[in-house]
Amino acid sequence: MSDKRQDERRAHGELVADVLAVLWQAGRPMTAHEVNAALGKGLARTTMATTLVRLYEKGTLRRIPAGRGFAYEPVEDAAGLVADRMRRELESEPERDLVLKRFVSALSEDDEETLRRLLLEAEDDPE
Repeated sequence: MSDKRQDERRAHGELVADVLAVLWQAGRPMTAHEVNAALGKGLARTTMATTLVRLYEKGTLRRIPAGRGFAYEPVEDAAGLVADRMRRELESEPERDLVLKRFVSALSEDDEETLRRLLLEAEDDPE
């Protein structure tokens, strides 16, 4: 992949992260125009609209009618989004035991203790 293509991809990833940060901070649905204004990057209207539609199509955002267009809001908070990504990665790997073993062996002592506590809490939870 050329350096130019890598820069474009990195910029797109940064744009997605910035858009999600704006929506999480707002705590309410926002139109493409509102998100673009909040970002203050002067992006083309079509760039913002395309980014929001793609995030909607991936299931990252939900949308509601707003005037002649839509307003968007995140389906999950940041932690939920990362947890979902981790779960999808784990599900795509045939050697799940090995992946989990390596993941756990790389945890800090604090994270390992937190994971133990959470697993115990999950066992005690009647849901």
